[in-house]
Amino acid sequence: MTLEILSLIEEQRATDSSLTPVPAFAPPDPSHRSIPVDLLRGDTPDGIAVVGDAGRALAVLPRMRPAVVGNVKLCYIDPPYNTGERFAYYDDRRDSRAWLTDLKSHLEGLRPLLSSHGSVWVHLDDSEQHRARVVLDEVFGRDSFVGTIIWQKRLTRDNRKAFSSMHDYIHVYAPAGPKVWKRVRNGLVDEGVFANPDNDPRGPWRSAPMTVQAGHATTSQFYTVVTPTGVRHEPPAGRCWTYTEARLRQLVSDGRVYWPRNGDGKPRLKRYQSESGGLAPFTVWSAAEVGDTAGAKKALLRDFPLSTPFDTPKPIGLLERIIAIATDPGDLVLDYYLGSGTTAVAAQRLGRPWVGVERNAEVVERFVIPRLQNEYAANPTGGFGVSRLNQV
Repeated sequence: MTLEILSLIEEQRATDSSLTPVPAFAPPDPSHRSIPVDLLRGDTPDGIAVVGDAGRALAVLPRMRPAVVGNVKLCYIDPPYNTGERFAYYDDRRDSRAWLTDLKSHLEGLRPLLSSHGSVWVHLDDSEQHRARVVLDEVFGRDSFVGTIIWQKRLTRDNRKAFSSMHDYIHVYAPAGPKVWKRVRNGLVDEGVFANPDNDPRGPWRSAPMTVQAGHATTSQFYTVVTPTGVRHEPPAGRCWTYTEARLRQLVSDGRVYWPRNGDGKPRLKRYQSESGGLAPFTVWSAAEVGDTAGAKKALLRDFPLSTPFDTPKPIGLLERIIAIATDPGDLVLDYYLGSGTTAVAAQRLGRPWVGVERNAEVVERFVIPRLQNEYAANPTGGFGVSRLNQV
């Protein structure tokens, strides 16, 4: 962490007793009674909405639900951005030092809950994201950084400012490191066209070129390919064959090479639909793919026409994509800035157990519970309940 941000946090801790960091995590206390959960739907609370402060919730979760320790596969948080504005359900005006102190304390409280293959997704705008990256590096280590997603949050232009901001940032960290996490994360669904014109017993396939850029090639990747019809091909200028000549012969023998132009064309590799592990997600997600803020607000207004609209809801498509990438069915999802409950609704819909924390009881009563009840009515699997820390 830079000295400037470290000093900001330490100065705030020393001068403002109201910003005491979250207590260090202690092992679950068997003598401590469980935090009561009011079951609203289903037989067991596979999902729990916790009404209370994020810091306190992180401290008591091991006692409230011991199985959460070391099992959170995905933690997505969409904290207040510290924009300096006042919204209907929260005040987004804080000293930057205080904001950073809480962010760091909560992330430190999160660490014991994360699975060894878990990931943390922190959603922010330009107000604090650059400083938050430094805090994330400090808590999880620079080697845990996976990438930053740019989400197109709006389609309309704001002419009041020097630049019309149309995107947010979602910083992704995985304590196991990006290489390990890549092996456990899910790719996006490959919606390409697959066919089986030759009745290959391995099923539908599509072909891909068998040349690559020659910058790091070995001499064994430069040779003349002879097609089944006798046509000779050299690799294109600046490129080489993907495989050595011996490996190409193995692929041909295995029936994994397609020769276009009735056997005269350059070889292409057959990629089978059954072997597709999904596509690596891009780091830019458009509103057309996952929705935008305006669409999310309109959806809430349709469901709650008599309520004051929640100011910054996230579209369900955005959370569904994040959950689908970072988890499998049955994996635990945590969001300790739950807001209007989109993370919980998406997790419930996709068959993931979840824990959501929201300090504003009115938001939970007005938005979260009704949305979850509607989701359960449409898809009655996985029960959910509510726990109120302020009643303990």
